[in-house]
Amino acid sequence: GSFALARRAYSVRVPLPAVVAPERPVLFFNPKSGGGKAEEFDLAAEAEARGYRAVELAKGADLAQLVQVEVDAGADALAMAGGDGSQAVVAEIASERRLPYACIPAGTRNHFALDLGVDREDVVGALDAFVDGGERLVDLAEVNGRVFVNNVSLGIYAEAVQKDEYREAKIKTLLDTVPEVLGPDGDAPELEWQSPSGKQHQSGAAILVSNNKYRLGKAVGSGTRPRIDDGKLGIAILADPVSAGRRLRRFQSPWRDWSATHFEVGSDQEVAAGIDGEADTLIPPLKFKIRPGVLRVRIA
Repeated sequence: GSFALARRAYSVRVPLPAVVAPERPVLFFNPKSGGGKAEEFDLAAEAEARGYRAVELAKGADLAQLVQVEVDAGADALAMAGGDGSQAVVAEIASERRLPYACIPAGTRNHFALDLGVDREDVVGALDAFVDGGERLVDLAEVNGRVFVNNVSLGIYAEAVQKDEYREAKIKTLLDTVPEVLGPDGDAPELEWQSPSGKQHQSGAAILVSNNKYRLGKAVGSGTRPRIDDGKLGIAILADPVSAGRRLRRFQSPWRDWSATHFEVGSDQEVAAGIDGEADTLIPPLKFKIRPGVLRVRIA
């Protein structure tokens, strides 16, 4: 009764304008992603039955190169079945060539799919994006020219992401184990940044820069983005682990956050980063910016 009605009210999505189906769509899929979802759902066969060409990402293959080859050969739409790091590679090329893109939720967490409004439980159904889908324009974000679809984490959390035992850890766990996470010297890398008032700050605790702003929960990278077409980065700073720990115990959010089109982080050394959940290092200064409305997303 009322529960079902409430559920329906919350699940209603804005109708997307109808578009012409592409003639030569290509699906790129990582067979190992998400514990082998592509194989489990036989995605290659399902895609081919819908008129796609299916290209498997072999171990060690250069995804960007594979995509460029297909585009040069006449692909007129690009879909990716894999994790969010792979989604970013395909989305960037689709945006630069102004081709429609579809996100197939065959990764582990599929955060980008969730915030786009793709049903993460229906991996095969997502392929209908190029058969009978609508289109919307969304933003991409970049750091030093590299595109990301979700977020880049810096500081304690990024240091932790480099270590397997903390990969799944939430900020509470990290705050409780700050000395351990940072190693014997107990020093976070000094990160320099400017608040909206123009004041310069130094902090190595945690910085999360996202493609549009998150509703931030108490865990890093938890919560979802109400919008992904707002034309702004979300910037969230956990300035001081000690006071953040106190605030968490009082059930307050430990973050201060705001939106901007650009953001810069300085440091006197290479900076460990988690980019869409994958560990990497970046050369400072880290220049973040939003690319507004560049990606033509098709959704089934």
